[in-house]
Amino acid sequence: MKKMSYLLKLFKDRPIIALDIGTYSIKLVQLQRLKREYKLLNFGMIPLPPGVITEEKINEPDTVVEAIKNLAASEKIKTKHVALAVSGSSVVIKKISVPVMSEAELAEAIQAEAEQYIPYDIADVNLDFYILPQEDQETNQMPVIFVAVKSEKIQEYSDIIQRAGLNPAIIDVDVFAIENSYEHNYGTYPGVIGLIDIGANITNINILEDGITSFTRDIPFGGNRYNHAIADQLKVSDEDAERLKLGIMVKGISSSEVVPIMVSVTQDLALMINESLDFFHSSGPEKDISKLALSGGCTRIDGIEQLLAEILHCPLEISNPFKNIKVDEREFDPEYIRDMSPLAAVSVGLALRSPVDKL
Repeated sequence: MKKMSYLLKLFKDRPIIALDIGTYSIKLVQLQRLKREYKLLNFGMIPLPPGVITEEKINEPDTVVEAIKNLAASEKIKTKHVALAVSGSSVVIKKISVPVMSEAELAEAIQAEAEQYIPYDIADVNLDFYILPQEDQETNQMPVIFVAVKSEKIQEYSDIIQRAGLNPAIIDVDVFAIENSYEHNYGTYPGVIGLIDIGANITNINILEDGITSFTRDIPFGGNRYNHAIADQLKVSDEDAERLKLGIMVKGISSSEVVPIMVSVTQDLALMINESLDFFHSSGPEKDISKLALSGGCTRIDGIEQLLAEILHCPLEISNPFKNIKVDEREFDPEYIRDMSPLAAVSVGLALRSPVDKL
């Protein structure tokens, strides 16, 4: 099922590259569509210095532009067309019910329907929508998901891509890119599943009921919380804090000093996730969440899967965005792909898009 994406320009049948522009790094993925599968053509990452991008702003656009250029050059990218995604408080995603109408009629009415749910001027956002296949004949209502993104956010990211000499063909949102990746690799889950991607600054949550988005939320909490806590409490550099977070020992620091910090931050993360799950349940769904699928850089933290599962009282698995992607081991180091795959959920989901996709 296609999910919404802002199609700024259409380039039929032309290849795209996916760029996941995060606060910690930029990830690039390019796939080749074969007859019955996708093949990985390019997968690369480039780190960003702390503070270059925060949750709401690109603070050093020149640095980001240069990083994209360097990453594209190192991967020998030839296409100019890019799919990227946005998230955070500039994005509003809402499931609503409206009277049954055609897609053309809804396109005219959606602004008025969405305005009551958007905390800023409707004139300052780009809107898109998707009609869900669950029409209620008795009430003559149909469910719709709409997405509103601040226009300045779209413009900010589009400008960065264009300054890097590329073309922004698709702008999506993180939660739907993650869903696209999961469904390609694991199929439609027959029940209620929560997809959780823990980024550096933001954790994306997308709850699906039988393959249909029912609830989404972006939590301003990510892997940098571990780094900050370790750096503050153990008086180490940001670089050493990152190493310690991933279980790489630093001279003079024992694991017994790091573990309690990691557990404490994970408990805080679980609390925020649980608040979102409770909010979902309070909306009145008939089914309980039967599984959580985790992705993002923090899944590389030793033991986080087990600890989160225990705290959240829900089965949890680490999803692999390359599970059903053909990866040639002559071209890519299998160990590197396994280690880095948790970071690729957004970029793989974007790379599966086509510039002619529409809702």
